[in-house]
Amino acid sequence: MRLVFLISAGFVLAGCGADGEPVQPSMSANVGVGSSGTYVGGGVGLRRGGLGVYLGI
Repeated sequence: MRLVFLISAGFVLAGCGADGEPVQPSMSANVGVGSSGTYVGGGVGLRRGGLGVYLGI
């Protein structure tokens, strides 16, 4: 749980520009249908220079 909180705090700080210029987050959403039923997934990510962070299901 602490890891999720720390990652979320990093997204907030980078998104608001507290550590420099704001970084535009990217989002994705998926909906699929298969023989075993339907599924939903998604995530959010940030990329700055050579470093990228992505959190999703």
